[in-house]
Amino acid sequence: PGSGGEAATVMGYPVTEMEDMPDIGEGNAAIAFGDFKRFYLIADRQGARVLRDPFSAKPYVLFYTTKRVGGGVQNFDAVKVMVF
Repeated sequence: PGSGGEAATVMGYPVTEMEDMPDIGEGNAAIAFGDFKRFYLIADRQGARVLRDPFSAKPYVLFYTTKRVGGGVQNFDAVKVMVF
């Protein structure tokens, strides 16, 4: 985080700290820089589907909901990783 309440930046780009990244050390890929919106694609396969259970005991009604979501790297050139 920047001082004085300002957001931290590198050459005008915002800095986000991720706890899941490894610490800086020999052989660790600890810093990634790039356009993550171009790098990774989240695919919402279809909207949420709701199915009403016709066999649930009255006065209760059960609903089954499903949602298919996937994702993956779409542009490997959009992000570069520094290995120490």
